[in-house]
Amino acid sequence: MPVFAVKAWLIVTIIVIIALVAGLVALSIYGKKLQTRQEESQKQLQAAAQNASFLVIDKKKMKLKESGLPQLVIDQTPKRFRGQKVPIVKAKIGNQIMSLMCDEKIFEQIPVKKSVKAKVSGIYILEVHGLRSTLEAPTKKRSFRAKMQDKLTGMQAKAQAEVDKTKKK
Repeated sequence: MPVFAVKAWLIVTIIVIIALVAGLVALSIYGKKLQTRQEESQKQLQAAAQNASFLVIDKKKMKLKESGLPQLVIDQTPKRFRGQKVPIVKAKIGNQIMSLMCDEKIFEQIPVKKSVKAKVSGIYILEVHGLRSTLEAPTKKRSFRAKMQDKLTGMQAKAQAEVDKTKKK
C-alpha cells in the first residue's frame, strides 16, 4: 500500500473527527440556550399561576388545530407544531366549558369526570390535586420481563408445594 494512500486516509479521518467535535460543541451550546429559555418560561408560568377547581369532562391527545383552543393560541404557535398532537383537557370551570392544555406527566394524573383542584396559568395546567380525595397514581405498564419473572416464581412455588406434598406421603 502506498504511503500517500495511508496519509490521505489519516487526513480524512482527522477532518471527520474535527467536524464531529465541532458539531457536538455547537449542539451543546444550542441545548444550553434552549434549556435557559425553558426555565425562564417556566418561571413566568409559575408567576402567573392561579388556583382553580373544575370538573374534568374529557381528556384527549389531539392536534392543535382540532383541539378547540382559541384561534389566537393556534395563530401564535409555530406552524411546525400545529399538526402535532398535544394533551387537551375539556373542563367545566364555573358555568363555562373550556379547553385547556397540560404537560404529559400531568395528563396521566388527571381523572375524567371528577372534580379537581389545579394550578392554572392561562390555558395551561401546571399542577393537579384531588378536590375531595387524593389522586390515584396511574399504574405503569409492566414489562414483558417482569410478567415472565412473576410466572416463573409462581411455577416454582407450585412445584415446591408438590414436592413437599410428595415428601409428606
